[in-house]
Amino acid sequence: MLFVDMLFVMVVAISFIPIITGYCAHSRGRSFWLWFALGWMLPLVSFFLLFALIARDELHPGRRLLGEARQILREAEEAAARVRAEK
Repeated sequence: MLFVDMLFVMVVAISFIPIITGYCAHSRGRSFWLWFALGWMLPLVSFFLLFALIARDELHPGRRLLGEARQILREAEEAAARVRAEK
């Protein structure tokens, strides 16, 4: 029984990085399942690779403005859809 408990704790501890990596990727518009799988295969490498990709997007002014423009466009489309639905 002790072996099963230790195995369960190890699986939960090891799955912490893939879950965090997948969540961060999903919050930035990337595929959760792709980054979750990468997090299982290469835990630290995938975490630092995702960190580098996010930093590249945030530090490059053109990419940041493009992201903001996409967000504004998405909100405008949602508002237009709501107005059409009310009519």
